[in-house]
Amino acid sequence: MQKNKVSLFQNRVRMRKNEEDFGKLWELNSVWNYLEPDEKEFIDKHTSVKYYRKNETIYNEGDLTEHVVMVVRGIVRLSKEGVGQRLQIIRLLKPYDTFGYRSAMAGDSHSTSATALEPTVLYYVERDAFLEVIQKNIKFCYAVLVAMSKDLGISETQTVNLTQKHIRGRLAETLITLKNTYGLDGDGATIAMYIAREDLANMSNMTTSNAIRTLSQFASEGLISLDGRKIKLLDENELTRISRLG
Repeated sequence: MQKNKVSLFQNRVRMRKNEEDFGKLWELNSVWNYLEPDEKEFIDKHTSVKYYRKNETIYNEGDLTEHVVMVVRGIVRLSKEGVGQRLQIIRLLKPYDTFGYRSAMAGDSHSTSATALEPTVLYYVERDAFLEVIQKNIKFCYAVLVAMSKDLGISETQTVNLTQKHIRGRLAETLITLKNTYGLDGDGATIAMYIAREDLANMSNMTTSNAIRTLSQFASEGLISLDGRKIKLLDENELTRISRLG
């Protein structure tokens, strides 16, 4: 146990030493590149770096929104608690994704909970600084609205998929979404992220047992192969067809 704590401390120190290698907000996400030079300097002064361990909570649903956040390293899970405390995964965020726009602009508390699925580094932009530049810079404001609109479109599509598709269609949709979001490993077929069966189930609005059973069916049909938490897509066309048919 003590060895693990030392290792974690060493990892955090190493991450901090490499902090200058992370890059600026506008170098990582084009939305921030609409800032004027003086605005970039202003935002930079009001941006901090935070580090999270695997499975560490970033914020809880209902917490006050004080920052707009960008993922620099790692993967963040946005989730919402449903009926019977059942978890529903809203989105998985990869490096350079920015979140917290909506609640920051609306002055709301967080409508989701955020969790680091692996060791994660985040940039925190103070809400007041973000609002100050967005009220002055029309191009930046428009870029943020476009980003929010795209997120809304994704959420609307997901709502339809999760409520109207059958189990096979929902799981196939989730696998294709993971592939499109995180890409593939060097073999050109394995989804480039580790995902727990429970998280896969929560993304697909089904029980973990149903997710495991359906994955096994896909594997027996030659559509995928499984290696622990890694999933290899063997017949993406058929998975797409299953997703489309629902």
